Amino acid sequence: MKHAMLASIVVMGLAAAPVFAADDAWVMKVAKGGMAEVELGKMAADKASADNVKQFGQRMVTDHSKANDELKALAESKKITLPTEMGAEEKALHDRLAKLSGPAFDRAYMKAMLDDHVKDVNAFKMEAKSGKDPDIKAWAAKTLPTLEDHLKQARETNGAVGTSGSRKTPAKK
Repeated sequence: MKHAMLASIVVMGLAAAPVFAADDAWVMKVAKGGMAEVELGKMAADKASADNVKQFGQRMVTDHSKANDELKALAESKKITLPTEMGAEEKALHDRLAKLSGPAFDRAYMKAMLDDHVKDVNAFKMEAKSGKDPDIKAWAAKTLPTLEDHLKQARETNGAVGTSGSRKTPAKK
């Protein structure tokens, strides 16, 4: 019912619509990102050369699959139809990583995960603090500690693989 009212409010162009629209848009963006985390995690668990990158990838599959299921149930209760596939940005990253292997894959994947989780933590903090829908806001707050832990692990793992083979020592004269 809320969504039907929102649709008529949006059509009429009233100022109240962007508040709910912002929460809906946030849910859609999170759903696309969550699908990407699972797909990229599967790729890392399979392709990574470093054990810690494989383990990080598997954790992304496990944790984000659980979060995706929770978000799906929440979206259904709010009459929000979630996307069924990753967005263009996520697909581009997937395709770029799919072409890499060995330590180059490890470094690129972990850099992407570090960058992504910095954005995710900030987005979830903002939604938990400023979201208008109380259920979406509560889910963001509940999910945030896991994402903060992912960020911590991404920093550690990225640091471990980020310089392997990429540092060049200056040539001696």
